[in-house]
Amino acid sequence: MSENDAVGGLRQVQESISRAASDYGRDPASITLVAVSKTFPAEAIDPVLAAGQRVFGENYVQEAKAKWPALRERYPDVELHMIGPLQSNKAREAVELFDVIHTLDRPSLAEALAKEIAKQGRTPRLLVQVNTGEEPQKGGVIPTEVDAFLEACRAKYGLAIDGLMCIPPAEDPPSPHFALLNAIAERHGLRVLSMGMSADFDAAIQLGATHVRVGSAIFGSRPKA
Repeated sequence: MSENDAVGGLRQVQESISRAASDYGRDPASITLVAVSKTFPAEAIDPVLAAGQRVFGENYVQEAKAKWPALRERYPDVELHMIGPLQSNKAREAVELFDVIHTLDRPSLAEALAKEIAKQGRTPRLLVQVNTGEEPQKGGVIPTEVDAFLEACRAKYGLAIDGLMCIPPAEDPPSPHFALLNAIAERHGLRVLSMGMSADFDAAIQLGATHVRVGSAIFGSRPKA
């Protein structure tokens, strides 16, 4: 995809977010677009940065570490979000690099993040990933265990949790999953809801998303590994 296509894609997504927000009686400014730049090289991201986008999502610590420090030298106000599964042994680098981590989903990771936050004095905002479809192959806390996990994060590990994230099963209509996540967040007074991707962010905005994670609608199809 050419840089003009990526900037055009960005503008289209921004317009779609604004339109959906207006349709559902929400302030467009209350919805943050996370441009998912995983697998795309720095030169593909550069035009989108130049067009004013500042919030980006990456799936892998090593990939983000390879390309973002240099980009950030030129764009120091970038906000970087970890949106992929995070191994506990990558907690140190994740805390160093990311401003928001969307995929906290187990006690060992909570413990590792708490240790690194205390050591580094950096406090990335943390979201708990909820496996709303209870899919065995997918990360996330199952809905019936979220209450206990949130309590452990706060009481046992001393972590402040900002919100929740989910990825509905590909074969399901997404809205019931978004509604479930919203209900759990409301019960706990959590204000951040990371839900909705390129194909379904309209439904996510209708059901309270504060962050939508959009990659292919901006950058085009991902390069095949």
